[in-house]
This record gives sequence, C-alpha cells and structure tokens, in this order.
Amino acid sequence: MPCRSPVQNMKNKVIFITHAAVIAALYTVLTLTAGAFGLANGAIQIRISEALTILPLFTPAAIPGLFIGCVVSNMLTGCVIWDIVFGSLATLIGAVGTYFIGRKNKWLAPLPSILANTLIIPFVLAYAYGVEDGIPFLMLTVGAGEVLSCGVLGLLLMKAVEPVQKHIFQKA
Repeated sequence: MPCRSPVQNMKNKVIFITHAAVIAALYTVLTLTAGAFGLANGAIQIRISEALTILPLFTPAAIPGLFIGCVVSNMLTGCVIWDIVFGSLATLIGAVGTYFIGRKNKWLAPLPSILANTLIIPFVLAYAYGVEDGIPFLMLTVGAGEVLSCGVLGLLLMKAVEPVQKHIFQKA
C-alpha cells in the first residue's frame, strides 16, 4: 500500500471538513426554511433537512455535518436544551446507522434515522415540552414525519445524487 504524503493527508482532511461544513450549513438552512412554514417543530415534524440523513451513504463527512447542523438548527429555532441534546443525538445515531446499514443495502439506509427519531423524539416532546399526547401517538406522528422526510425525500435525494456523487464527493 503506497504511503500518502503529509500534503495529501492534509488535503483529505480539508475536503472532509469542507464536506461536513457544507452539509451542516445545508441542514441548518433547510431546517430554518421548513421552520418558517411551521414544519420543523411540533408533534408532526417534516424537516426537509432530514432528507440529508441519506448522505452518509456517499461520504462519512456527513455524520459530523448532520450532527452539527442539527445542533445549530435546534439552537436557532429556540429548542430547549433537552431537545438540542437528545434531538441531535437521534440525528447522530441515525447518521451512523445509515453509514453502516447503507453499505449493505442502500434501500434500507433511511431506516436508522426513522427509527432513532421515532424512538427518541416523542420522549423529548412529552417531557421537555409537556406535549400531553401519549408516547405511542407521538411515536406515530413523529414516525410519519420521518418516513416522509428520511424515507421518501431521502431516497429521492439518493437517486438524484448517485449519478453525480463522484463529482460532489470527490476525494483528493
């Protein structure tokens, strides 16, 4: 295996950080846009930005990018600390799961994000915001929003990115 030069290693790190930063910025902009239409928060959340959770299929830089984007988005939209922490962790768990599951079956790639958010966010809504709907009902509503955001929009994004992935996520 050929050794990489320090310059090549530095270039790879810069590309990784740049990809992560762009994904974080896109996640934030899309969340704020959805928030302007009342879609990003509440029991039924259709965060268009959650479609980006498919991106770990194409680059591992998407994992920190999605996590940071979610933290920033939750802070900017006025979420309570428990939502910032646990909502962002749900996105991180989903992104890591997508990275690993997507390697085996790309069509199952949205599943980790759907499951992580469906299982975590209802508790955040109930205990951090005092939403009085039952946890099972909140799982149903959050899960439905995640199926639309991660499942439908995410898979559409995957099909759009596949033909140009080498150009978007090129390595040094």
